[in-house]
This record gives sequence, C-alpha cells and structure tokens, in this order.
Amino acid sequence: MPNVAPPSAPPYSWLRRIVFGLLAIVLFLAVAGMIYENIFEARDQRFNPMAGRRFEVGGFKMHIDCTGEGSPTVILDSGLGDTYLAWRKVQPQIAKFTRVCSYDRAGLGYSESGSQPRTSKVIATELHALLQAAGIAPPYVLAGHSVGGFNVRLYASLYPTEVAGIVLVDASHPGQLERLPPGTKDMEADWIRKAEFTEYSMPFGIPRLLGNCDEDPVLRAAGCNWHSAAAGVAELKGFQESAAQTAATGSLGNMPLVVLSHDPQRRSGSFPAGIAKPANEAWEKMQVELVQLSTRGKQVIATGSSHDIQLDRPDVVIEGVRCVVEQVRAATPVPLSKSN
Repeated sequence: MPNVAPPSAPPYSWLRRIVFGLLAIVLFLAVAGMIYENIFEARDQRFNPMAGRRFEVGGFKMHIDCTGEGSPTVILDSGLGDTYLAWRKVQPQIAKFTRVCSYDRAGLGYSESGSQPRTSKVIATELHALLQAAGIAPPYVLAGHSVGGFNVRLYASLYPTEVAGIVLVDASHPGQLERLPPGTKDMEADWIRKAEFTEYSMPFGIPRLLGNCDEDPVLRAAGCNWHSAAAGVAELKGFQESAAQTAATGSLGNMPLVVLSHDPQRRSGSFPAGIAKPANEAWEKMQVELVQLSTRGKQVIATGSSHDIQLDRPDVVIEGVRCVVEQVRAATPVPLSKSN
C-alpha cells in the first residue's frame, strides 16, 4: 500500500498559534508586572510609613500631617501632582514657631481618590472638609506652591473669614497659558502624554522598572503608585479650568501676602534654552501682578532657586511664612486677663 503524506496544516492555523502564543506572553508579563508592582508598593509603604493621620471626607479618606503648636495654623498646599513630602525641608522649621500642616490632595500620596473633578474649587472645598474633620480651627495662613497658589486663593475666596494670610511660592498665574511663549503649549501637550503613559503603565510596574520612581524610599512610598499618577494627570488636565476659577476670585484686600519668586537668572529645567529667557521675563511680570493682589503684598526673589523654592531655598520659604505669621499675630487682639 503506498505511503500517503498527512495533509499539511492550513497556513492560518500557524498564524493563529503565533497570535495566541504572543497573547499568552503579553498576559503573563502583565500579570507578573502587576504582582511585582503590588509587592514593591507594599514593601515601600511598610518600611516607610506615612506621618500624620487620615480622616473621612465625604466618602473617602484624606491624609494630613500636623506638627508644632501655636496660632495661626499654617496650611501647606503642594504643586501639581506633588505629595505632602514636597514640604519636608520647611515644615520642621515652621513647627518651631507655630502649628503647621501639610496634606495630600485627593488621589495623591496617602489620600484616597475622590469622585469630583480635580479643579481648584473642588480642591479648596475638600481641604475645608478635611480641616473640619481633623479639628484644625482657623485662623489659617495658607502657603501654596505652583498650582497650589490657585488652590489657596480659591480657599480664601470661598472661606474669607478663616484665612488670615497667604504665602505664594512661585505660584501659578491665571493668565500664564496665554502669556508664556507659544512653545510652552507644545510642552504642555508633551507633559500630558508623558503623565498619561505613567498612569497607564504604573499598574504593571513599568515606571518602577525604568527607574522613573524616586530614589528616596520615603518619597517613592508616597508617590509611586497608580492613584497618584492618575490624580496628577487629572490635575494637569484641569489646569485651565482652575486658572479660570482663580481669575474670578478678585483682590485679597489688605490681607498679609508674601510672594516668593524663583531666581529670574535660573533657567527651569523644563524650558528649552530658546524660550527660557522670554518665559522667565513673562513669569516675572506675572509674579509682580500677584504681589498687587493685596495692599500689603511683598515680593521676595529666591536667589539661586529654580521653581521648587521649598526644596532649593527652604530658608526663604520659612522666613516668608514667619513674616506673614508675625503680621497676623500683631493684628490679633490679645485678650485681657481677669483680675482676681
């Protein structure tokens, strides 16, 4: 009987096997990445626990860390996507002369994610609820870095009787999107793309594998996680609405105000050399306008500092806060003691 060769497999069956094999590899790597990320997130947080406490705020928990004693209480609001640890170089020194609190906005650091849009008006109302839940009574001196400047101005507009003074730390200006050089719009789109990549890849441990998480284990424990990445993207996308909300807040009257601005000779690493000079010039003009928000406004240039003054020149931030605290105390009547 003649030998008959078995029929060859149809070409599409080999293609199907290859596709299924590739899908299996991708699924395996995704699961392995998720396990890796969860293990190292838990390990970082176990060995580097948060300072402070968390409080229930409208269905989710927010984190706040308070140190020191005295009045007024200083409330520190970080820049876009930053955790409470952005103030680690200034809070211990401020705590020597008054009570001071740093906190994590919803979704960032050790705060759970909220359901509301990440705009400054929402953030201000959430901060108000957090301070009430934590039993931290006014008056407050609010200090906001970068976009945190929007948040503290919204807070002062919504709750004017609670705010006694403000410190703006190289704070954002509501008109900066229109007034910075045109090239910055392309940079903004690039920032969003990079932030979204971090958000989508974080659950699979890719940023951690690429070394994009902070080398400092304390900072990494607080910020290298999916919910912080997602909140950072949401704040970035909400920047324009936050700017519009802040533009509508108006004057601060005669409230004590200190505006701390970065060194105009120091180029920010985020700006290419070609637009650094016009960007700094536009920024300086906008910083002067922030000083004019109050009849008691004062500007201090942080020589040698880039945008992150609280990290580059913490001494300038500490003295700026002290200046406002002392003005508030000087204006506060001292109650008379009862005679026996």
